Amino acid sequence: MTEEQEKQSPTVDYLQLTKDGLWYNNPGLVQLLGLCPLLAVTNNVVNGIGLGIATLVTLVISNASISFSRNWVRKEIRIPFYVLVIASNVTVIDLLMNAWLAQLHLVLGIFIPLIVTNCAIIGRAEAYASRNDMLPAIVDGIMMGIGFMLVLVALSAIREIIGSGTLFINAEVMFGEAAKNLTVTVFDDYKGFLLAILPPGAFLGMGFLIAFKNIVDKQLAKRKKNSLSAIPVIVK
Repeated sequence: MTEEQEKQSPTVDYLQLTKDGLWYNNPGLVQLLGLCPLLAVTNNVVNGIGLGIATLVTLVISNASISFSRNWVRKEIRIPFYVLVIASNVTVIDLLMNAWLAQLHLVLGIFIPLIVTNCAIIGRAEAYASRNDMLPAIVDGIMMGIGFMLVLVALSAIREIIGSGTLFINAEVMFGEAAKNLTVTVFDDYKGFLLAILPPGAFLGMGFLIAFKNIVDKQLAKRKKNSLSAIPVIVK
């Protein structure tokens, strides 16, 4: 088999790509990649959405770029090439956020440039984008990015509700002054729970999310097993 034949993509199951990105191979809950920014900035939902969108855009553009050029890049230099592509994309995103979302950019700080070192992005470049055509690579980037962003938002919501008793606080830093009315007060006269918005609270919240996913997976596997055992076997 020639090298060109090895690089040809197999038949793509887009439904499975969607399931893997959102649930079965979620970067945050299963692969446990990109935990540094996930745990650092998820003290409110707006921060989670902002970093999630930045990561999603980086994943999609990087996957598309790497898939497009995969037949021209030598294997010996593929990792530096991936880093160069990802760094270029992140630099553009960082500059755009600084120009259009200055307050959110200030809050997220160093964690936007650190997207370059996010193992989830480099991992998808090596494991999928470099071995498949552009369209499947883009779909993979979208699904993995959405899966990662959903974990960010879920963890942010848990920490913000428990820590501050609110949702969408400081929404104006991302959506403009008109978004001030989006803030929801979940608990009136709530004095807050400091642990939830500190780094230890992020670890605890992440642990609960992973435990919840494992429980759901076990229930689904049990239901599937019971449904299969209920199918009658015809003996000839």
